[in-house]
Amino acid sequence: MIIDSHQHFWNYEPVKHEWIDDSMAVIRRDFTPQNLQKVYAENGIDGCVAVQADQTLEETDFLLDAAAKHDFIKGVVGWADLRANTIESTLEKYSDQDKLKGFRHVVQGEPDHNFLLRKNFLHGIAALSKHNFVYDILVFPHQLGATLEFVKKFPNQKFVIDHIAKPYIKDSYYEGWAVLMQEIAKQENVFCKLSGMITEADFKTWTPGQIEPYMDLVLNAFGPQRILYGSDWPVCLVAGNYEAVKKLTTNFIAKLSIAEQAAIMGENAIKFYNL
Repeated sequence: MIIDSHQHFWNYEPVKHEWIDDSMAVIRRDFTPQNLQKVYAENGIDGCVAVQADQTLEETDFLLDAAAKHDFIKGVVGWADLRANTIESTLEKYSDQDKLKGFRHVVQGEPDHNFLLRKNFLHGIAALSKHNFVYDILVFPHQLGATLEFVKKFPNQKFVIDHIAKPYIKDSYYEGWAVLMQEIAKQENVFCKLSGMITEADFKTWTPGQIEPYMDLVLNAFGPQRILYGSDWPVCLVAGNYEAVKKLTTNFIAKLSIAEQAAIMGENAIKFYNL
């Protein structure tokens, strides 16, 4: 079974989605489960995990509603304010939602480089384990130092790093990112998504050869049992089509055993998210 561990839906609103700048104008429209279902049929994808793009509880409800209506949406990573004093009651409220698998905060957008280490946020993360919720880590490379300290505080919490921590592939930034990713990978409760890579390269001129050193590092650091395939659809459309995104990963892992390929393309996501 092939599972896309990372994609989004939205009804486009200029203010809410102001992060979609002029260079990404191609995705300034609605993206629905019906749109994705067609893409998956064309590319042999069996199911997916829908991940939050907006930081509201309404977003979480929107994704859960989509998952209830479409069986191919196997799980949801929602949003809740993990810093809030009421986080325990919020998590309790959602604990009976079988398709809600975890939460994410857009940490990459926080001006505080040490956002992950703030006491109120740590309190929220500590509350996740009671309900077996996982946590998706969305950061830029300059936040990886805090990320390392963060994951070490919760050795029993399941984490996954989105988009291989968004290295600046376009600028050939590698060494600083690589050192910290290798350290983070030593924590066996941390997984990593092979996702969101082509949009960190030059949208128009990227090649697999430019991205493969980053994929190599992740494969060697995390191993084939802690890597998840993800498309980052529809964001990926600013730099390529779905087929190109999938091929980037499948061609790269073709050198691995059939069992290892199956793990990366679906089985790891099923285990990590308890799909």
